[in-house]
Amino acid sequence: MPALALAAQNAKGIGTETTVTVETRDQGGRTHATAAVTVTGEDGLPATGAVLLSDHGRQLAGAALNAQGQANIAVDLPAGEHLLRAVYSGDAGHRGSLSQEAGVQGQASTVPTFDISVAPVTLSVTPGQAGTIAVSITPVNAAALTAPMFVTLSCSGLPDASSCTFTPENLEILPNATSAIPSSMVILTQAEFASTAAHPRSNSVAWAILLPGAFGLGGLAWGSRHRPWLNRLSLLALVALVTLLGTTACAPRYDYYNHGPPIPPATPAGTYTVTVSAQSSNGITAITKPATLALTVQ
Repeated sequence: MPALALAAQNAKGIGTETTVTVETRDQGGRTHATAAVTVTGEDGLPATGAVLLSDHGRQLAGAALNAQGQANIAVDLPAGEHLLRAVYSGDAGHRGSLSQEAGVQGQASTVPTFDISVAPVTLSVTPGQAGTIAVSITPVNAAALTAPMFVTLSCSGLPDASSCTFTPENLEILPNATSAIPSSMVILTQAEFASTAAHPRSNSVAWAILLPGAFGLGGLAWGSRHRPWLNRLSLLALVALVTLLGTTACAPRYDYYNHGPPIPPATPAGTYTVTVSAQSSNGITAITKPATLALTVQ
């Protein structure tokens, strides 16, 4: 993200400071980096919202800041030199800021595998909207493959009342392949619906049962003083009426007529870290590569 864009964003908000610390380790012959990002306001309080990690200006991944203004972003790095920088985009009360660059050296690998990337790494939607993310699977050392490698995509970390779909969901890496294989990820959110009015006949149906039953029981109770055999009949009638009302009240149809269909909740507002996972297996070991993005529901 250009520095001028950050300066123009939230010009009247509180200034922030963004720091990043990067740790690396070897994972399956590749360099796995974890960037610990912290964003603090000039008032000393943690910031909120989304942060992204870039390499030489290219966006790698995004994440949501937690309550302490921190986020951990994990990425796999290809061989070569990398300059990782954390970029805070700001929120309603904070200005954006950039961290210092952290230099990392990626190691080469001869093991056949793949890398995953997503674009954009930050996405903002309102409930009811859908957002599209481009997912790319790039073969690494595919010349070492003796058979096609199949990769399955999935996502996690979505807020309630939302979902994701991939087109296609399953990808194939052929031996000697070098070109990136694309897929499209669509994130669906849900808007709040207006309540549905109760069925207009519900009250009339209830009174049609209650009034005759009440009058009938009253007559039986009065007559039982003069005819003892009516005591048993009134008791049986009372049990039958209570059973009928109880059964009706518990029936789904009764609940639908009186309360209408349930109202689907809207996708809750907030910033979430969504993980897109690519998984493959060679029959012995499984390979899982994640990529994260920051989803903001306004």
